[in-house]
Amino acid sequence: MTDADRYAPGARVRTVHHDPPHHTRLPRYARGKRGTVIEPEGRAPLADVRSQGRTDCPVEQVYAVRFAARDLWGEGDHYVVLDLFESYLEDDQS
Repeated sequence: MTDADRYAPGARVRTVHHDPPHHTRLPRYARGKRGTVIEPEGRAPLADVRSQGRTDCPVEQVYAVRFAARDLWGEGDHYVVLDLFESYLEDDQS
């Protein structure tokens, strides 16, 4: 974790619940779901902007976030880890 990282390992987060009219790397099944940050994975250009052919892509931290399968699909006793851009995440207030 660097000083610029918003989330530390173990932080509880919730993914944003949005349906943009363009490409996004946030899977529909994970929108609005709660998870736990495992670790920051480095910075990368935001794919949502890059896929539009724009050159003004913000560079964001990407986090490995763990979700209970049950929370994503209603069943399962395993976990799913997704690599998610920082702008897809917000603090989990619950």
